[in-house]
Amino acid sequence: MRLGYNTNGLAHHRLTDAIRLLADEGYQCVALTMDAGALDPYGDLEAYRKQTHEVHELLDRLNLSRVIETGARYLLNPRMKHDPTLMDPDPSRRAIRIEFLKQAIDLAAEMRAEAVSFWSGILREEISREEGMDRLAGALRPILDHAEIRHVPLAFEPEPGMFIDTFASFRAIDERIRHPLFDLTVDLGHVHCIEEGSVADHLRAWGPRIANVHIEDMVRGVHEHLMFGEGTMDFPPIFEALRDVGYRGGVHVELSRHSHMGVEAARRAREFLAPMVGVG
Repeated sequence: MRLGYNTNGLAHHRLTDAIRLLADEGYQCVALTMDAGALDPYGDLEAYRKQTHEVHELLDRLNLSRVIETGARYLLNPRMKHDPTLMDPDPSRRAIRIEFLKQAIDLAAEMRAEAVSFWSGILREEISREEGMDRLAGALRPILDHAEIRHVPLAFEPEPGMFIDTFASFRAIDERIRHPLFDLTVDLGHVHCIEEGSVADHLRAWGPRIANVHIEDMVRGVHEHLMFGEGTMDFPPIFEALRDVGYRGGVHVELSRHSHMGVEAARRAREFLAPMVGVG
């Protein structure tokens, strides 16, 4: 298990500066959020290729492992957060998200990332659960086909408020997909927020399927990412469970609303988590 940080919590830093900062602070892996100015495939193509090369080279030089994150707020639509999604009723708008996720897969292959992390999006219309599952499964097929071609694992994140929000709803789509490259991103705060029972018990139940982990503090029933110590989570049993299931990937701090205090947030998070992760 390695301690990591999501670059969406250092959004006011140049990406290479953020990576160097995280290495200096003792982090071992980076969750790279594709965003405006940060591995943005919609900007100048030559600049994108140059940045991809620079970031890949820097991560290798600093011995940092990496995953690709796709949760940027306004990258695909400057007027509406996290839009469009795989749940959009318009097939042409779903296709925008699908193509973006294919680009993320290509980036992950080029950077030798461990996974691409993504989510379903919100279902904004009154259709049946079954129809929603059909829509999502159809949107996932070309993404899975592309992941197969590029040999890139996918890590799907249940997110409070989205169509796939719990482990139970993940199980429902997983039963339709049944694909060896389709696994889980587990956001530990989300589990504490929305699921019944202990986070540790859920981790033990899903252990072999966990490809990526996000971490922050949170209050049960309130989807707000908090600095450690400000929520109600009990972390030692969580890390005991991650060890019990043999999880060896990154545990990535996700404090996307803390970029205004990014350096302090990264330092405080490391000081809190390092003893439990076993980082020196």
